[in-house]
Amino acid sequence: MEGPFHAGELVAQALAGVGTPWAGGIRPFMPDQHRDFFALLPYLFIATVGDDGWPVATVLTGQPGFVQSPNPTTLTIAALPRAGEPGAELFAAGRPFGALGLDFATRRRNRANGRITAAGEGGLTLQVLQSFGNCPQYIQTRAVQAGPAATRPAEAIAFPTPQAAAQIARADTMFVASHAGGDNANGGVDISHRGGLPGFVKVDGEVLTVPDFRGNRFFNTLGNLVLDPRAALLFVDFATGDLLHLQGRAEIDWEAPAGGWPEGVQRQWRLTVERAWRRPAALPLRWTFGDYSPVTLATAAWNASAAAA
Repeated sequence: MEGPFHAGELVAQALAGVGTPWAGGIRPFMPDQHRDFFALLPYLFIATVGDDGWPVATVLTGQPGFVQSPNPTTLTIAALPRAGEPGAELFAAGRPFGALGLDFATRRRNRANGRITAAGEGGLTLQVLQSFGNCPQYIQTRAVQAGPAATRPAEAIAFPTPQAAAQIARADTMFVASHAGGDNANGGVDISHRGGLPGFVKVDGEVLTVPDFRGNRFFNTLGNLVLDPRAALLFVDFATGDLLHLQGRAEIDWEAPAGGWPEGVQRQWRLTVERAWRRPAALPLRWTFGDYSPVTLATAAWNASAAAA
């Protein structure tokens, strides 16, 4: 792979008509400010992929400092996915990973991709092969505090249940894991944030429709989906600690419908859900809402539109 972008990302950039963006901020190591940032977080979003090609996404938690960076190409995480959650056994040595550190209080987020080099009772050790920051767009501010967590395993559900549909309808944030397949230098696994006004992810039976607003033009997620349409979505109920895990196949609508996209939307993608799990009160954290990102407030036309319903 020449440069930081794999073939799918280059195709997505071409289809979007943006050209290949400047990628000087994508490094094969973590700068010190990223290393320090990860160590401040009490949670970390992380993804990997199974032998069957399906990505999985979860969130690991601990006291601030449970993520450490002993050197610029290593992260250690003093936590593991909980037994009984979807794909917990996949976070094993030798597998690719994508990680997202996101501080909702400051709207700061940084990404790291690479390989899991060790997994055991003490947690995970990650070899970082790509590191870069993301802009603060579409991140709603929230203050985090401790809360009670349940210990029961994930419950497989026949999507859409009323509870799952309601959680998605309330959500102003979700996370999507995808991968490029093959043997890319960074493993091709990515976990990304998506944000909008509540209801920005539209539900129609088993199909979810997600807007693609203006971003960093890297097209990490859509580039992966060009090569492999399978994705995993993670919805967090910040008030209750509930998690909703979904897996499905995506289709990208690159061309605008007659009449064009709603203001602020550049394209959309649709995920047909094939598997779903609920985990009530799975997280030992709760968040109190602060305010919407200014760019989130500018996306109201999407929620009001019927174009994607």
